[in-house]
Amino acid sequence: MKKLLSCAAAAVALSGLAAVPAHAARDYVWAAGSSTVFPFATRTAENYAKKSGKKAPKVESLGTGGGIKLFCGGLGEGFPDIANASRPMKKSEFDACAAKGVKDILQIKIGFDGIVVATDKDGADYNFKTEQLFLGLSANVYKGGQWVKNTTNSWDDVGGGLPGNKILVYGPPPTSGTRDAFVELAIEAGARKFPSIDAIRSDNEKLFKAKVDPLRNDGWVDAGENDNAIVGTLTKTPGSLGVFGWSYLEENMDKIKGSAINGVRPTAQTIADGSYPLSRSLYIYVKKSNIGVTPGLEDFLKEFTSDAATGRGGYLQGRGLIPLPPGQHQAQKDTVAKKTAMVRPAS
Repeated sequence: MKKLLSCAAAAVALSGLAAVPAHAARDYVWAAGSSTVFPFATRTAENYAKKSGKKAPKVESLGTGGGIKLFCGGLGEGFPDIANASRPMKKSEFDACAAKGVKDILQIKIGFDGIVVATDKDGADYNFKTEQLFLGLSANVYKGGQWVKNTTNSWDDVGGGLPGNKILVYGPPPTSGTRDAFVELAIEAGARKFPSIDAIRSDNEKLFKAKVDPLRNDGWVDAGENDNAIVGTLTKTPGSLGVFGWSYLEENMDKIKGSAINGVRPTAQTIADGSYPLSRSLYIYVKKSNIGVTPGLEDFLKEFTSDAATGRGGYLQGRGLIPLPPGQHQAQKDTVAKKTAMVRPAS
């Protein structure tokens, strides 16, 4: 009997040890992902540390795709608690998370952002139509019933009224959510303006994306995840354009200016009301299992969704974040309070 009790006690002890999360040793919050969300997460981390007296969360700019991939890599201290994202998580990413045991995920929308096409303040003014962005930047164009390589050299060859500058655009790499959103909201939307191409999409969406989504390598330059570096490039490269989030334009209006898209210029108001065509939502994704395990994680989430941070007039609005309407803002607070896990995305 004593031997049986000893075995049982040992089993309980071992099971208790197994239940201790592998990352409990990490004494700080770790967030990784979108370069657009990066300045907002960094500012929130600074304020959280100042208010709480605890260690500031570690925030890394890896791009949305890179951040979600690392986040979904598994549980434990070697993987982030939070993935910052400038687009919604994809179904394939959600499934990749589940395959690694990351199953209960909180999706928290922190606000709105706009993707801008900017140039040097002293450069030419641009008023793009989305179809012109497609014709200028997609690697392939559709002519005579077939797809051919895009060889257009200057913007005035793309459409009347555009400046005669060479097509040269610095933007984020394929791992970036900004790149994904730009392709969807500008390039794909522009391609669909042509009935023959939209018919291809209706018949075969996979073919449509395969032909439309790749950006040309002789006019688009992958400039990394450092959007401030793109801003600097614009001031040194006359006639060039840059693609990045609204906050970087707002912070550098003494150096650069944003282009109009379909006749609408990027402003806080046009992004918030959706009239600016390249508007989008920003998110953070959180491992529910890490709440209560990673020290400070729940308090950091409360700070991120507080009125002081992401509410109207909050300190992140001063940094360039476009706040959510009050009802949506409250819903994000409720998600944190109730720890409500997201459902599997539809696509």
